[in-house]
This record gives sequence, structure tokens and C-alpha cells, in this order.
Amino acid sequence: MQLDQPLSEKEFDDLDNFLLSDRCSDDAMTMDTLHGYLTAIAIGPETIMPAEWLPRVWGEEGAVPKWKNPKEEERIVNLVMRFMNEVLVTFEVAPKEFEPLYVEHDINGETLIDAEAWCWGFWEGMELRPGSWDEIWDSEAGPLMRPIYLLGADEIDESELAEVEDPKKAHKLALDIEANLPGIHRFWLPRRKAAVETVRRDEPKVGRNDDCPCGSGKKYKKCCGANEG
Repeated sequence: MQLDQPLSEKEFDDLDNFLLSDRCSDDAMTMDTLHGYLTAIAIGPETIMPAEWLPRVWGEEGAVPKWKNPKEEERIVNLVMRFMNEVLVTFEVAPKEFEPLYVEHDINGETLIDAEAWCWGFWEGMELRPGSWDEIWDSEAGPLMRPIYLLGADEIDESELAEVEDPKKAHKLALDIEANLPGIHRFWLPRRKAAVETVRRDEPKVGRNDDCPCGSGKKYKKCCGANEG
């Protein structure tokens, strides 16, 4: 299956059921937490490679699912990668149409959305590069991050608890987050750094006293290496 194919309803359920199964650790991400996590990685200040962010999906450091076989592992990882690709493509093509994956609760006959688990995931994504997010907090776009902080941070000020403990106020924060995400994406888009890659030298390093490889007959330090250092 190609990575550009969005998850079908069955595939979504398959991934959901796997993450909730006893073959994953108790602290493996749920689908809403995973969606928030992938969103932070997709729109944040740095490109982060799957080899770094994927292990955290399964739980605390070192947690590994109990795979039935390599084929199952390949399929589940493929589903996670396609789930991520849906997030990336939406922000690339139509960021204003992005919809966070929230849960809903029926409270006193009223359906209210709950963004807390999604925000936990987003916060986990930020924690992959905590210092690099400082710029947005200190900018005019800083207020866009506040609802995510209120619902996702491990600790908030006691004076702020009233903003999240009331389900209706938490519902409003969830709507604010959805409205704010395109602006957060827009802030980081021109600032986003590429992933750091190790450059491999395919040819042996030329010593400064070796003959220059250009064929001039001169020492490297007197020829092509004259401007080094």
C-alpha cells in the first residue's frame, strides 16, 4: 500500500484496536493522542525522522509491541506512517481544513468535545524538540499556543484550572485549537529546519602533502587545497 493512501475506516479501526490491545504497553498512544503527536511533528520547527519519533508511539522508552510476526509489524508501522502522511498532506494542501481527532462526551444531554488526550500527544511531539519551540511562545503568535498548553501541559497554574475543569470551557478551548492550528503552521513554515543528516565521504580524504587528485602534479596544499581552512 502506498504511503499517500489515507487510512480506510477498517484500517483506522485496526490500528486503534492494536494500540489498545494487550500486545502494546499500557502507556502506548491512543489514536487521538497519536494524532496530536503527529500534528506537532508535522507542523513544528524541525523535521524529525520516523526513526526518532516512532518508538514513542509504543509507550515509554524501550517499549516494543509483541508482534505476531514481521508481516504484522510492517503493516502496523505502515498504517502509522500513512496516518502521519494524512496530516502532512492536509497541511500542505489545505491547512484550514485540518480537523484534530478529538473525542466526544455526552454531558447532561449535550455533546461536548474533549481535546485533552490530543493535546497530550501534541505536547509529547513538542518535547522531542522542546527548546526549538521557544520562538513561537515569545512571538506575537504565542497566544495561539495557549489552549494547547492549558490542556496538554503536565502542570498549569492553579489559577488556570477553572479554564479546563469546566467541560464547556474545555470544549471552547478545543474549538480554539482547531482554529489556531493553521496559524501555528504558518508561523513555522518559513522557519522550519530540515533534518540533520550525516554526510558520508565516498572517497578517501586527500592529505595536504599528497599529490593533488586533479592531475596537476602539484601537492594538494599548493593546488586545489590552497584555499582550505
